[in-house]
Amino acid sequence: MTETALEKLVVVGNGMAPGRMLEELFEKAPGRYAVTIFNAEPRVNYDRIMLSPVLSGEKDYEEIIIHGDGWYIKHGITLYKGHKIVAIDREAKTVTSDHGVTESYDKLVIATGSVPFIIPVPGKDLRGVITYRDLDDVQAMLLAAQSREKAVVIGGGLLGLEAAAGLQARGMDVTVLHVMPTLMERQLDPAAGYLLQKAVEERGIKVLTKANTKRIVGEEKVEGIELEDGRIIPATLVVMAVGIRPNAGLAKEAGLAVNRGIVVDAGMQTSDGNIMALGECAEVGGMVYGLVAPLYEMARIAASHLAGDRRAAFAHSDTPTKLKVTGINLYSVGDFADGDGREEIVLRDATAGIYKRLVLKENRIVGAVLYGDTGDGAWFNDLLNRGTDICEMRDTLIFGQAYQGGSPLDPMAAVAALPDDAEICGCNGVCKGRIVGAITSKGLTSLDDVRAHTKASASCGSCTGLVEQIMSLTLGDSYNPAAVQPMCNCTDLGHDDVRRLIKAKKLKTIPAVMQELEWKTSCGCAKCRPALNYYLVCDWPDEYADDYQSRFINERVHANIQKDGTYSVVPRMWGGVTNSRELRAIADVADKFNVPLVKVTGGQRIDLLGIEKEDLPAVWADLNKAGFVSGQAYAKGLRTVKTCVGSDWCRFGTQNSTGLGIRIEKFMWGSWTPAKLKMAVSGCPRNCAEATCKDIGVICVDSGYEIHFAGAAGLDIKGTEVLGLVKTEDEALEHIVALTQMYREQARYLERIYKWAKRVGLDEIRRQIMGDAEKRKAYFDRFVFSQKFAQVDPWSERVSGKDKHEFRPMASVGFNQAAE
Repeated sequence: MTETALEKLVVVGNGMAPGRMLEELFEKAPGRYAVTIFNAEPRVNYDRIMLSPVLSGEKDYEEIIIHGDGWYIKHGITLYKGHKIVAIDREAKTVTSDHGVTESYDKLVIATGSVPFIIPVPGKDLRGVITYRDLDDVQAMLLAAQSREKAVVIGGGLLGLEAAAGLQARGMDVTVLHVMPTLMERQLDPAAGYLLQKAVEERGIKVLTKANTKRIVGEEKVEGIELEDGRIIPATLVVMAVGIRPNAGLAKEAGLAVNRGIVVDAGMQTSDGNIMALGECAEVGGMVYGLVAPLYEMARIAASHLAGDRRAAFAHSDTPTKLKVTGINLYSVGDFADGDGREEIVLRDATAGIYKRLVLKENRIVGAVLYGDTGDGAWFNDLLNRGTDICEMRDTLIFGQAYQGGSPLDPMAAVAALPDDAEICGCNGVCKGRIVGAITSKGLTSLDDVRAHTKASASCGSCTGLVEQIMSLTLGDSYNPAAVQPMCNCTDLGHDDVRRLIKAKKLKTIPAVMQELEWKTSCGCAKCRPALNYYLVCDWPDEYADDYQSRFINERVHANIQKDGTYSVVPRMWGGVTNSRELRAIADVADKFNVPLVKVTGGQRIDLLGIEKEDLPAVWADLNKAGFVSGQAYAKGLRTVKTCVGSDWCRFGTQNSTGLGIRIEKFMWGSWTPAKLKMAVSGCPRNCAEATCKDIGVICVDSGYEIHFAGAAGLDIKGTEVLGLVKTEDEALEHIVALTQMYREQARYLERIYKWAKRVGLDEIRRQIMGDAEKRKAYFDRFVFSQKFAQVDPWSERVSGKDKHEFRPMASVGFNQAAE
């Protein structure tokens, strides 16, 4: 089709369902539509299933992105981030956003999702009451969790328990309130609910069942919850996770048929022939859905209809439920309520904490509840969906697929026995045949490949073991799950091999690396170029010139981009110490450039937020005049060295922690590292500078300086490991610098120091830094040499005109000029 013939497809919503629909549509009808998406959230499409691991610290936001900005560019999609559609004009066939953007459509897809249900109790609008639905909610909870105070989660369902586990992992004292007698009563029977409550409580989370909320207590912010029985549960944070409702208000205002959700037929068509709806906002066959598998089925059907194939039709099927809390395995599917003509088979193993219950009717499985051992969930679900007569295997059915025939089979034989249409990944609706077909037709050899091409195990990950068994069955001996993962699709080499070959072959430019190591692409990609740039900076500090274009936006402009497109500026304050002259200079900058927010950071620095990009050089020039250099709060490098007042002022201080922190920061600033590096020096074991959760920390004691490393206090929470004790400041500096250089030379790009330490081994690090004086001195000397080229203030360079094109405002071009 020519470009002028493209149909206009407008999508309202950018969640998982519309994202999957577009993937399918681009395969079925490439080049048919010009696609525009309006997303109320100010970001790209991400995996909402994985919000719980982000909350608990098991994953970063970047790891759960489904479609990055490059995907939209590749497919020519116009994406309006942070634009909420407020009106649909069906007669004019247009939509209008809250920012005043109006777009016409030939076909419109509404995918506005759902809204969380708020219990209508007094106090529901107090500060500190939040819901759990999207990334903004997670970020609010992460911020609240920094207080390490008390949180109450209202709702003992899937979302509530996942939120409780995440907040508890972040250090909060958590209580779950659930109005019913057992947890997850809609998905579990009472026996499994009992086991689940026991497991949750063993994690340190208090659970109150039959707990009905009367009101939320507090004046301006949350102070607690009062129950109907008069009990008051103290809290500084209340998370409501009591259910969701289809977000159908926009469709109702547009005059579309709406019941509980937007009413659609089996082809996802609304009451308007030009408008479709899918996802949690849609009601099909009188039912609404909140789990991802049926939403993806809606997406597949909608894509087929948009591509011109109107045969596809939605049909209800039971979807398994799984809890995404590490260490708690449960699985339920179907209808497990008691009823006439129903029988049950139950297996309990109290020692192993296993409970299995199958509900049968007319020799067919109609429901299954598994706790503790969920490995046969997919098989039971397949038997349920097929309506298989289990009469001949009834005696061994509860023991699982491997025991059919009376004795345990090789697990691989059980996987081989699964039919091609057996569902393997419930989150993404992927069957065994699709996985096998992709492996054989596309030559897939790694789990990441299979995830990329089929989506199997790419969401909650609970089916990963089963997917790997299918890979092993299909590939045979050629499948090696421990094989090195490539840096990216541009090369078959892993990070470690690339680092080794850069040194061995003396490769000193990015083009040289790509040529000599046989890169598959001409210029690399956003994954490999920043990594190669870092490796070359680290290995050849005196010869390699930092490649400006191979850095992320924050490192290119030496400031942190904010959600509204402005930037934040953080000047360096050595050891967190400042004076009145510096504060006046910061105040003058804030006034001169109308800085909307000045904030003290957790790293003892001052952050100026809301600065326009073209103003950055002028801001830096004024700060430079006052003696400031870049705080590099944006960098994969040393950011801060936090200190307490130490022996100079504190009654308990044992050493001059402030002086040591300043010395370390002035010695090490400017150095690039694989990932961000934060340090702290505490003047006594009371640890006021919080040194035991930093990348590198020092605890001053009477006998010297105890060096710590490999902590984390961001999305991951981890205490530090002890490197060792040294007697003097000079020794402390030498050991810290040597440790940093070892990390610089050995870690993979974006690998935080705690992940690197786990990979290479704590004892090996201690051996090289504490036990080998010669090796330690060599690391130290190489770091000192690299600093000759690194300690150049990037702000001062840009004030002098370097990269000046980066900070020019975009030209405003009128329509007539554009036409010319």
